[in-house]
Amino acid sequence: MLTFEQKLAVLDSYPELERKSVSLGRVNYHFEGSRHDKKTIAYHLHPNGNGFVYAGLLKGYPVDDKGFVNIRDYSEDGLRTLLNATMAALAAYEPLVPSPNRKKRKTQNSRWTDADGNGLELKCEDDMWYLYAGVNLEMAFETLPEAEEYLAEEGFVRAGE
Repeated sequence: MLTFEQKLAVLDSYPELERKSVSLGRVNYHFEGSRHDKKTIAYHLHPNGNGFVYAGLLKGYPVDDKGFVNIRDYSEDGLRTLLNATMAALAAYEPLVPSPNRKKRKTQNSRWTDADGNGLELKCEDDMWYLYAGVNLEMAFETLPEAEEYLAEEGFVRAGE
């Protein structure tokens, strides 16, 4: 387990990260190179050793409901691996849902099919994403990435891809 100072030294070694002191002696790090709405890459690093790093775009990490993984017991190599993967994912991120500052897509509905030819329709209604099999509602999601991840895990691809 790294000490608080060692974690700060690892994070400070990344020139693309900006250190921000917050309350109770905690420290956050921002990644302005992120193409995702998420800019805080390290959250509430605390002198007691606790802290979190964003891993919401990565697979294989035990994330909380906000996409952060607890790094209390991480080694330096483990922390660097996580930081490198997260920064790469955030820098390469291609948003599918327009932010308020971007032009809206013409349609937010999409058709998805699997290898057996089964089809599903993904529709955005009232700021939620609904997955339909014909007229039947199958699932509802709060975000498009969540819906797309579910569809990919179930073996579906966007029709025409």
